This record gives sequence, C-alpha cells and structure tokens, in this order.
Amino acid sequence: MLAPAQAAAQIVHCCRRLREAGLIAGQDGNISVRIGTDRLLVTPRGLSKADLVPADLVQVDLAGHRTGGFREATSELDLHVRIHRVRPDVTAVIHAHPPTATGLALAGEGLSGDLLPEITMLFGNVPVVPYARPGSTELADAVEPQLAGRAGLLLANHGAVTWGKDLPDALIRMESMEHAARILLAARQAGRIHRLTPGQVQELTGPGENPGHDQGDRRQR
Repeated sequence: MLAPAQAAAQIVHCCRRLREAGLIAGQDGNISVRIGTDRLLVTPRGLSKADLVPADLVQVDLAGHRTGGFREATSELDLHVRIHRVRPDVTAVIHAHPPTATGLALAGEGLSGDLLPEITMLFGNVPVVPYARPGSTELADAVEPQLAGRAGLLLANHGAVTWGKDLPDALIRMESMEHAARILLAARQAGRIHRLTPGQVQELTGPGENPGHDQGDRRQR
C-alpha cells in the first residue's frame, strides 16, 4: 500500500495520462487509491484532472467522510467507496469516459470475453450496468452486484470504471478497454466478427483459474 505522497504523485500522473489518451476531457473522470485499511486518496470535484497537483487531492474514509485536504471530494465518491468496501483486494479505481467504449455503453452493449485475448485475460467480459444518475447512491447500488470476479464495467449512458491491485493496473485496463472497443467497431465496419471458441478461451484462462480477483471474470455469458 502506497504512502499518501506516493499515491498523490501516481494519481496526478495518471490523470495526465488519461487526458493525453483522450479518455477524459475537462472535468471528466475521477480516481481513488487506497492509502490505509480504511482511507482513500481521491481526486477533487470541479477541476480539470489534467491540471491537478498533489495538494488538490482529498483524503476520505470508507464511509465517505473527508479526513484530509481542503477541496471537496469527487462527485462519484459513492462509487469509489463502494468498490473499495466490497473489494478489499482492490487498491485503485478509475472512472473515465473513453469515447468508443462509452459509445458501446450508450448502445447497451458490453465487451464479451470471447472477442480478444486481451479482454479475456484482463476482464473475462465487461457488462453494461443499467443507468443511474452520476454521483448517486443508486449508481453505486447498481454497480455493487457486478463487482465480484470482475475488473471493469461499462456504465450505461455514462462511461467506464476499472480497478486493480494498483493504479498502473487499473490504468492498463482502462486503456485496453477503449482499445478493444475501437477494434470491435472496426470489425463491425469490416462486416464480420469471428469469436474465440470456448476451447480457445479456456486455453487463455487456464484450468481452475479463480476469477474473483485482479484477473477479471473468466466466465462466459
């Protein structure tokens, strides 16, 4: 688990990476990193994430109460707190608006685990969580039943959320989700999609794989 200063540096760097990759714009997106068994460091609300400095970040407990910092925590705090409470193996969460993946969410379509080896290995599959108002307890409620055995979700009419054993891990997943969505769109434009067979999926996941932690959900739906 990172010290607060290390976590702050990682979050600021990650925000810039997300902006440079076009996965967030303006005030979009938010990040949380666990800095103690019951404490998180989160991005603030109302600021461009690409311009953040470590002093802008906010410390909160797992009840969502501010314990440090002078700004207000992200408006999506309920979402982050819920993931960290339900998944104690997770130390970092990213919520972003990757354009192509969010387009799939607008269409009500997730990423199936039999499309690309990278998705199979990183996620298993990525379903779409039904719409709830951004920043609401209802959104956290909708996400919670989907957390076990997964590493990322699409949020209907909203964006995407990924998590992992650390912040670089969660960032890799966000980047890979968007890249896979672009590939899927290109395949559709080409006119045909060839899916992996169940045997090919099994070769990628391996026998007896536990899908409940940072490798994502291997089950095919």
